[in-house]
This record gives sequence, C-alpha cells and structure tokens, in this order.
Amino acid sequence: MTDILSELNEEQIKPVLDTEGAVLVLAGAGSGKTRVLTSRIAHILQSGKATLPHILAITFTNKAAGEMKERLLSMTGEADSRWICTIHSMCVKILREFAEQAGIKSNFSIYSDAERNNVIKRTYAELDFSDEKILKAAKYHIGNAKMLGLDPDQYGREYKAENYIDECVLIYEKYNKHLKENNALDFDDLLLETLRLLRKDNSVAEYLSDKFRYILVDEFQDTNAVQYNIIKLLARKHGNLFAVGDDDQSIYGWRGAEIENILRFDKDFPEAKVYKLERNYRSTQAILELANASIKNNHTRRGKTLWTDGPRGKQPEVYQAEEESAEALFAVRKIIAGVQTGGRKFSDYAILMRINALTRPYEQEFAKYGIPFKVFGGFRFFERREIKDVLAYLRLIANPFDSEAAERIINVPRRGIGGKTVEGMYLYAQSEGLSLFDAAVDCDLLPFSDGIKAKLRGFATLIRDLTVASQNLPVNSLVRLVISEALLRSAYDDGSDDGDAKLANLDEFIASVDDFSRLNPEATLEEYLNQITLLSDTDDMDDGNYVTLATIHAVKGLEFPVVVICGLESNIMPAARSVNEGNLEEERRLMYVAITRAREELYLTRSKSRYLYGHRENTSVSPFLTELSPALGINVSSRFNSDGGGYPNARRSVYSSDEGYSPAPDTSFSSGGFAKPSLGGFAKPAAKDGKNYSVGMRVRHPKFGVGMIVSLKNGGAVVNVAFEGQGIKELSASIAPLEIIG
Repeated sequence: MTDILSELNEEQIKPVLDTEGAVLVLAGAGSGKTRVLTSRIAHILQSGKATLPHILAITFTNKAAGEMKERLLSMTGEADSRWICTIHSMCVKILREFAEQAGIKSNFSIYSDAERNNVIKRTYAELDFSDEKILKAAKYHIGNAKMLGLDPDQYGREYKAENYIDECVLIYEKYNKHLKENNALDFDDLLLETLRLLRKDNSVAEYLSDKFRYILVDEFQDTNAVQYNIIKLLARKHGNLFAVGDDDQSIYGWRGAEIENILRFDKDFPEAKVYKLERNYRSTQAILELANASIKNNHTRRGKTLWTDGPRGKQPEVYQAEEESAEALFAVRKIIAGVQTGGRKFSDYAILMRINALTRPYEQEFAKYGIPFKVFGGFRFFERREIKDVLAYLRLIANPFDSEAAERIINVPRRGIGGKTVEGMYLYAQSEGLSLFDAAVDCDLLPFSDGIKAKLRGFATLIRDLTVASQNLPVNSLVRLVISEALLRSAYDDGSDDGDAKLANLDEFIASVDDFSRLNPEATLEEYLNQITLLSDTDDMDDGNYVTLATIHAVKGLEFPVVVICGLESNIMPAARSVNEGNLEEERRLMYVAITRAREELYLTRSKSRYLYGHRENTSVSPFLTELSPALGINVSSRFNSDGGGYPNARRSVYSSDEGYSPAPDTSFSSGGFAKPSLGGFAKPAAKDGKNYSVGMRVRHPKFGVGMIVSLKNGGAVVNVAFEGQGIKELSASIAPLEIIG
C-alpha cells in the first residue's frame, strides 16, 4: 500500500483511501484521474475489502478499460479483471448470464449502427413509405427514443408535435419486431434491456447489487439517463459508488449525456463526499490560466481552478488571417520551424477545429510543404462521401471506361436504379467487353422494363452532355455544372445536421476548385483529377510521425505538445445551431477541452473571411476569443474586427493568400493600448537555404514532381511553379521543399 500511495499527491490520496459510501471526484483535465481510479482499486484489494470479481469499474472506451487493466496488473498482479469494462460490455455480460429472465436468448446478435440502419430502411420499405424525409426522421427518432428509454407508444405521446411522428412510431414498432425475430439487439438495446431486467426482476437486481461491493465509474459527466439509472440500481445494496468526472468537460449533450448527473450527485446521494483534483500534470501555467479564464464564464458548473507547479511556459498566441489558406499557412510555418530548428516531431502538433469541414485548406497546404498528417473525427476532406460522389462524376466524364465511378453514381441522387439492374448491366458489359456506362447507353438491348430503360437513358444522356460540356469549360465551371445538372444538392438537403454538413462540404469543394482554376486557368479536367489523386495519397506518410487534424470531440482524452485551435469565428466556434438551441455553455466546455489538450504551446487562429454556404463571407471574432482578451493580454474585439481594422501602424495585418507582408514581431500597435502582441507574424522571408530562384528554373517537389518556375512575387518571397500534369502551385520560397534541378 505504501508504494501505491507514494505515487499520489495529497489531493489524490484522500479519495483513494475514502472507500466507503458514495464519493464524487471532480477531476480537472490532466489531473491524473486514471491513476486515482487504479490506485483506489489496488488499495481495496490490498486492504482485503473485496476481491477483483466483486469490483465493477466502468469506463466509456475499450482503450481506457485496457489501460486500466494494464496498470492494475502491474500494481497488484491481479488478472481477473472481466468487470473492468465499458458499460456496453458490462450489459452484454449481464444479459447473456440472465437472458431467460430478460426474455431473450443468450446467443443474441449485436447490431452495429450500419446494420441497424439497414433494418430501419427495410422496415420503412415494408410499410410502403416513399418520402425519404420519413426515413431520415425515423433513424433519428428511434435512436433518440432508445437513448431516453422510451418505448414506441411512450415516445409517440411525448413527441406528438414532431413531423412524421406517427410514421416514425410505426417504423419503430416494426423495427423492434424485426430485431426480436432476428434474435438481435442494437447498442441502445443493450442498455435498455439491462435497465428493464434490473427493474422487473428484483432477484437479479439483488444478486448483482450484492455481488458488486464497490462500483467505480469513469467519465461520469458522459452518462445518459439510462446509464445513470443502471448504475444507481447496481449500487443500491452497498452504496459504495465512486464517480470520477469533470463537469467542465461534458461535451456530449447532443448524444444524450446529461451534465445534471454529475451536478446533482450529492443530492441523489446525500451522504456523498466530494473531492476536487485541481493540480494539473499536463500543461504549462500560461495555458492553464487561459483554460480557467474560459470556463469561468459558465454558470452551470461545480467550480474548480487548475494549477501546476511546473513552468509558466510560453504565452498562448492569437493569429488572424485574411482567409482560410493563409490561416493554414500560419500553421505550416510554425510546424516547419519547430521541426527544422526546435527539435520537434510532426506528431507533436495537432490542429483542432469545431467542424471537420475546415480541414480542406490544411490538407492542401500540408501537401504543398510535405507535412505528413492524418484526419480524425471525420473522413479526410476528399474521402467524404459527398465529395467522392462529385469526383466520381468527374472521373466518369474524363474516362467513360471507369465502371467503378459509374456504379458509385448511377443512383446518386436516387433515380430508382437498383442493385439488380446494375447486376444485369454488369453481365451484359462483361459478355460484350464493354464498360458499365456503355451498358447504360445500350440499355434498349437489355431485358429491363420500359421504366428502367428510361432511367438508364436519362443517366447516359446526362453523362454524355456533361462530357461534351467539359471540352469547352474551365474545371470550376464544369464542377458547378455537374452539381447543378446532376441535382446533387437534393441528395443531401434534408434539413438534418448531417445534411447541412454535406452541403457545406460541397461548397468547400467548389472553393478548392476555384483556387485551382485561378492559378491554372488553362488546366484540363485530367490535370485536376491528377492533383486530387496526389493530395489523397497517404502511402508516403509515416504512420507514427504525423500532424493530427481533428475535431475537438475526437481528441478528448488526448494531449499534444503544440496545439492550434482554428476557425475561432462566430457561427463556427461556437456553432450557430448550438447557440440557437441554448447550448452555449456546452460549446464553451468544448473550447475548454481544446485548450487543455495543449502541453507546451497553444495558438488560437481565425480568418477574416471564409468560404461558406457557396460564397465568401466576412467573419466576426468568436465571442470565446473576446472573453479571453484579459488572459491573452490583447483587446481582441478591437484588434480583430471583421473589416481588418485595428492595425493602424501596419501595412497589412497578416499573411493573405499571396503571402504578402505581415508585421514583424517587434512591431507596435496603438490599437487597444498594447505593444508587441503575439500575432504570430513573420518578416518577409528569404529564399530557403540561400537558394536564388528565377523564372524558367526547373525544380522538383517531393509530391508534385518536376516543374518550372513561371513567376516570382513579393521580391522572391513567393514562387509560382507549373508542375507537369498538376498545374500551377503557389509556394512560399522560404519553406517550400523544392530541389533545383536545372
């Protein structure tokens, strides 16, 4: 026991030793909560209060459960840790053991989200519904009903004002019937059926609540109503419930997590002891001060202040760009400088954002400068379904033999061309040595109904017309024509969050093509597709040493030496939908989570304009940045207004898309009364490694291949290079990975 306690600080020791009754630990970010959890289990074991099979430790990810088991094994040598698991795994164990009492068969299947959606879709078809909006609504309402623990009748009564609710209730009822016929449960059912079992069968509830003498729950702020009720029923015999969480990191309200569970814990358990872990082992004091300054603006919280006895560290910096590619270029410069001269690795860096639609300029700029990266919390931009759909149209227009592209989009948007029709087309194409598109052209020769033939003719005519148009249109005009003539927006415009994100991604895609066409007005469609293929190629990336591009939700629980939080603008961070729905405090908690991912350096960035909803708009500063003005040492609202004002002594405020002048770090500003602000600006760069580039010079880029310098800008600070088959790329001379070859 001495060894266990010797690794803990005074704050951590108290809840470890306080083993009896209900205990709540408010564990701040980076405060060592996993160590506290495992140390408490080890202490219980070593003091003889219980054996491991009688201790239930619930985590919310398999990774966290695995880490806890490994730590416990090294501390105690105990290996029987089957009840250290996720809550879903716990429910599976209970339901298989007490299947008869639960009214199910013990060999039940567990359906993933994809399988669940397939069953819902089949049920929708069986009920002869034809409105796609009903299907979308049914998927949402079934998930919401199960999350709330409501059966179809209950849910229908409670949500009777919702659109299509009667149809959704019918689908929900029939969906449940199909699951029972298939001896299957979905993920939500695992929780629901366990709760129903514990409520209806007192002998099972008594047995389990007696078995688990000590119950520990990690990430308690992420529990929903069903989970919390299961936990309370299991803890009713001994009352030894140990809950660890951080109300300031409750960011999953959109999927049912209830922050009230942690806020009212000592009301549900009046004898509960409450401890706070405020000492941070992750971040510098400067970063923690910013985190504290951010979260103190929330009113719905228990209240704590993070601190460290480590170094104060570097002051967080704020950077404003003219537009999004310049915002990404700022990160590029920081990363390259850190890797080349600061002893950093690419894996030390993370670019965090509220929505994954912001990754595109980073993916493009990172490709230019040879920075390896991976995208988390969403697909890479050019691998997202809606983007791949547009690219498939372009691929088929450029190459009618591309049957994979034809199959992908022959029913996008829905044309009533189903799988059996495509199978028949493939049989014909293979027998005649033709492509799938040829089969559509020859549809009158195929054994299909007149209705199917008419749909295939329509598809073939569309592709043929677009192919003709592609001969005379620039690439960006062709992309707009494809999206318009193929009615692609209608495929995603369903009023849902997911649909809105897809439409925003289409607009972001158009913006990226505009950038390409601006630099390459004579480029062919084939040249554009070539550069997209290179941009999506990750074969040369080192799996371990890469920059992380991620949504904030995706990195909760992770940490990085250097973090850039981008897109700090109103309607992005905080998200407009969340603000409109009254969830500003959860958005601020998301900001707090983002800040506390940083260990040593933190950069907060925004763009004065951004391509949104099909056109470029001026943006306004995120209110979260304005709130942080005192902690940052600058007057953000004065400095960063939407028209670029607040920089009276500087020719330009930041790098823009042509990488123009940015004030050097020693430039003073009269606006706001602050001198030497941390704007992350760079003086005009010199040519990299002393290279003197000139027009006509041939160079080699590690990703784009061989090219020729066609122009120089800003005294040689910027080079425009025409690459073979890739078009013209605009590069910063000081950091571009160019090799002069002649």
